Amino acid sequence: MKDIAEAYLGKNVFEVVITVPAYFYDSQRQATKDAGTIAGLYVLRVISEPTAAAIAYGLDKKFTAERNVLIFDLGGGTFNVSILSVEQGIFEVKSTAGDTHLKFKHKHGKDLSGNKRALCRLRAACECAKLNLLSSSQTSIQIDSLHEGIDFFSTITRAHFEEINHDLFRSTLNTVEKALQDARMYKNSIHDVVLIGGSTRIPKLQQILQDFFNGKELNRSINSDEAVAYGAAIEAAILAGDRSKEVKDVMLLDVAPFSLASKI
Repeated sequence: MKDIAEAYLGKNVFEVVITVPAYFYDSQRQATKDAGTIAGLYVLRVISEPTAAAIAYGLDKKFTAERNVLIFDLGGGTFNVSILSVEQGIFEVKSTAGDTHLKFKHKHGKDLSGNKRALCRLRAACECAKLNLLSSSQTSIQIDSLHEGIDFFSTITRAHFEEINHDLFRSTLNTVEKALQDARMYKNSIHDVVLIGGSTRIPKLQQILQDFFNGKELNRSINSDEAVAYGAAIEAAILAGDRSKEVKDVMLLDVAPFSLASKI
């Protein structure tokens, strides 16, 4: 990634901002920072992924009144929800919640758990099928000689995909409700619901989320695959002293991802 950035910028890159899942413990954030140092980089800051996405979303929007933004970030392996208030370039994180355990288990006639190559091929084919179902009502999965010489073939419809994953889709609302509770807000206090991550393109998930927010239009105005990296680049520019008009008035106020308690 460092090489790609240097090739694009045409100069050496030494300072970086790294993003992590919103609910990472301090030890996990420190380990990530240490990894950057070992790679020969000076880590300016470690920020949460949905916070970076919020910066990307709000950079070109000059809100004169406070606006509450919920970032719904669902990818292939992690799930984050963060609520921020945005006003005149100040991004203040109110709460964050998430889930690290987004896994699917499928039963087949053969146990693939000991065959890493077969599992890799199956997951790649399933990911391709999931993407196909975004625009088609039915798709097929075909893998030659998947395991022990047996070919795998299956057809799945979007309706069946939504049915078998319905509980998983619905469970994301628990995290949304926790974020709202931690921020001490009601769902009607949210002005914008911003979608980040490839899995937020799933129509059924969008419908469930939109219904939860009483029909509010979901915001898909930013590139869900690139928003986090874009936001991190903006924060890096600010910390590196960039005084261009686009970033000079931007300020980020983050929050601890877990509740704190004191014993009296």
